Amino acid sequence: MNDLARRLRELHGQPPLVLPNAWDAGSARAIEAAGATAIATTSAGVAWAAGVDDAGGLNQESAIAALRAICAAVSVPVTADIEAGYGDVAGTVTAVVQAGAVGINLEDSTARVLDDPLVQAERIKTARAAAVAAGIDLVINARTDTHLFGDRTGTIERAKIYADAGADVLFVPGVVDLPTIAELVLESPLPLNVMVGPGAPTVAELAEVGVARISVGPAITSAAYALAQSAAKELLTSGTYAGLTS
Repeated sequence: MNDLARRLRELHGQPPLVLPNAWDAGSARAIEAAGATAIATTSAGVAWAAGVDDAGGLNQESAIAALRAICAAVSVPVTADIEAGYGDVAGTVTAVVQAGAVGINLEDSTARVLDDPLVQAERIKTARAAAVAAGIDLVINARTDTHLFGDRTGTIERAKIYADAGADVLFVPGVVDLPTIAELVLESPLPLNVMVGPGAPTVAELAEVGVARISVGPAITSAAYALAQSAAKELLTSGTYAGLTS
């Protein structure tokens, strides 16, 4: 597994690591077949696939079960979105490694409220200790929700604290304007991960300013479920199948 962990770590840089996010074994296999060199999970997508809401609906057991199936379905490195650790960071990281993943996303908010950065620092230290105990050089992607929640002034201060605690990458969802992203790249002590979607800069533009990692969060999941709903509605109302044309 450390070969996979090493490969995931080495993929961060230039060109940036581009991570389509999977939510189950089938989506992971499709993403690998499309040419992905690594796969990230999306907690929102995993929650929706389990039939629960993203906001607090997913628990450790369900998240790990989905992760285990994803890791078994692909040969590329997998990094797991574990939200804030489900109240048991050490246990979650141990289970993540046992499932076959070699990276984690660990966020600094709980119930959509920003936590004190020192709380997140302790999570990162705990995650690192659990990974070391398991013998894996885990890639820790420290997510800060400062931009998502409109508190942008503390992003770099948090990044420094998280770097000192042992994080490998800084994940800042909610920022899509290129000048701000370029500024974050220059100021962050860690390689930068951004989340993209329609209207965001292209991969080439993000690479040009030095972004090391690009993911899409639940965007692919959302699009897949939107297609399922619209195709089903068409079938059940007009009795036609135009939405299934590929």
